[in-house]
Amino acid sequence: MTRGDDHPLLDGAWFSTEELARMLGVDPSTLRRWRTAHPPQGPPFVCLSNGVTRYSEHDVRRWLAERRTDPGLAA
Repeated sequence: MTRGDDHPLLDGAWFSTEELARMLGVDPSTLRRWRTAHPPQGPPFVCLSNGVTRYSEHDVRRWLAERRTDPGLAA
């Protein structure tokens, strides 16, 4: 990798399925179900190997922001 290849995914934290589920207040099985849906749902994820999936803080923040509803603006 060269210095010019910096990417936001390389910055910030990475969360396991269990960690992200706790943060979002959902069961880990919900994230697994979203990942295996056709088409996949939920926040973007990276499968590092069989049974090892990670979610980047950058992607999770963007995914949540895209789904945010501000009742004051919905009127």
